[in-house]
Amino acid sequence: MAIDVTPEQREIGKANFHRVVGGLAQAEPTRRDFMKGMLAGAAALPIGAAAYFGYNADRLDGRPVRTALIGAGDEGGVLVGEHNPRYLEIVAVCDIRPSNQKRIFKGEGKGPRWGLEHHYGRDAAKKIKLYTNSYKEMLEDASIEAVIIALPLHLHAPVAIDCMKAGKHVLCEKLMAWNVSQCKEMIRVARQTNRVLSIGHQRHYSLLYAHAVEVLRSGVLGDVKHIRAQWHRNNTWPLMVKDKDGRDTDRPVRDAHGRIVLRDSWCPPIPPEDREALEKRVAEFGYKSIEELVRWRLFNRTGGGLMAELGSHQLDACSIFLGKVRPLAVSGIGTRSFYREQYRNKEREVEDHVFVTFEFPGPNYRDDCDDVVIVTYSSISTNAFEPYGECVMGTRGTMIVSMEQEVMLWPERGGPTGRSTAVGVAVASGNQPVLDTSASTGPGATAAQSLGQQALGSGPVSRGYREEMEDFAYCIRLWDDKLGYEKDSAGNYRQRLPRCHGEVALADAVVALTSNLAMRGTKASGHRPQRIDFQPSWFDPDSNDVPDAEMVPEPVTV
Repeated sequence: MAIDVTPEQREIGKANFHRVVGGLAQAEPTRRDFMKGMLAGAAALPIGAAAYFGYNADRLDGRPVRTALIGAGDEGGVLVGEHNPRYLEIVAVCDIRPSNQKRIFKGEGKGPRWGLEHHYGRDAAKKIKLYTNSYKEMLEDASIEAVIIALPLHLHAPVAIDCMKAGKHVLCEKLMAWNVSQCKEMIRVARQTNRVLSIGHQRHYSLLYAHAVEVLRSGVLGDVKHIRAQWHRNNTWPLMVKDKDGRDTDRPVRDAHGRIVLRDSWCPPIPPEDREALEKRVAEFGYKSIEELVRWRLFNRTGGGLMAELGSHQLDACSIFLGKVRPLAVSGIGTRSFYREQYRNKEREVEDHVFVTFEFPGPNYRDDCDDVVIVTYSSISTNAFEPYGECVMGTRGTMIVSMEQEVMLWPERGGPTGRSTAVGVAVASGNQPVLDTSASTGPGATAAQSLGQQALGSGPVSRGYREEMEDFAYCIRLWDDKLGYEKDSAGNYRQRLPRCHGEVALADAVVALTSNLAMRGTKASGHRPQRIDFQPSWFDPDSNDVPDAEMVPEPVTV
């Protein structure tokens, strides 16, 4: 993300992060969570997410949870590709689009959408039941224990509620629901039906982010006053016609009006088989057109825009970095400045650029209302010079999490030399860890760097999809209907819930959807951008108070 980081400084930053992770584990094995008891002297066994997050397949007793997938599009394909059959056995798939029905079984030949045949083999995959009209027929199968919902946003709440009332545990993709009232209703139904409800904010299950959080908690970055988060993409390039070998030609694809089609994943070409099968049936499924069915992210009544689809990831991460605190206020600007009619998308309703500023409470905010942390977020569609990630800036150092794949850390040295400085971690007076250049050399630094690398695991960095599904299955196998959602005297749940259960995900939804209100305005503001103060009652599932009461969903047919 940092525009002035050289390749050498990037490698120094990655090595710094590994040394600090390892150094903290060595210095504080009894207090910190890094190794979860896996430390053995000066060395550590490689540790996976299951051990770190506290779940394991043994508790399933060789009985993977029998699961149905509702929604086999892009995100459903990722979840199938990442799922672990030791935890979840996919026994049914529901989707109305012929192209999705084929792809979910065959896959794409490479990750992340591997397909069901990759996991189960062609013969076994043939036994997986396919529902091509309504998922409600699937709900009659009592042998199905759980469902994964990867549908358009406006369908999350009604389908999840139906599934829980039918006795199924639910893992629903993020954002939790189309408005805050629906989120709260999902939580209440989960309680009433005693079903596990998990929401797919995968950063809660990422080892990379978990260790970044540990570094922040240690205090080595000093006093954090600013986090810059972003998700930038460039969708201005034309989609090119493919030749018989699947390679791009020099001819752009054009739509029915002769306009050049851009490489915009939110506005994909509609496969002829889908158009032929569904164009005359769209009203039956609750859509106004085949375009709305396939390109649902473009429309306000079916999607939540860039804040729901992308910004919710970044703000979720920032909240975790700051100790899962809730923001104080938000203001912002959203524009539809690129996808104008000449770019073929006259019907596009959601913003193509968003710029949002949040005020979060600092660690001393209760005693000093001036102690705030400013978090900025931008998502643009016309430039990918800096792609996506989070940059955390403290008085003693800067940490960047880049594209969910790597973390870099540099000390604050009072000048640009900090980005070229190798550091480790030392313990200062008061047992407080600090960044230290002298701790970056010698055998101790080598051991710390090795330990930090082991802590992050080997092989490709997981984005957390696999872990969120494993954790979901683990919770189901431990679930005790007699306890349900009971809390103890301290207000803690008596049994294990997913790391991103309903109340956690409600907070993420409040942040994203209130951001939309800040950019778009409300009736009270004359639909002009405004600064909005967050209210505690919005985050309380037992309160009917919501920020977006004027957002009333249209009736849904599913």
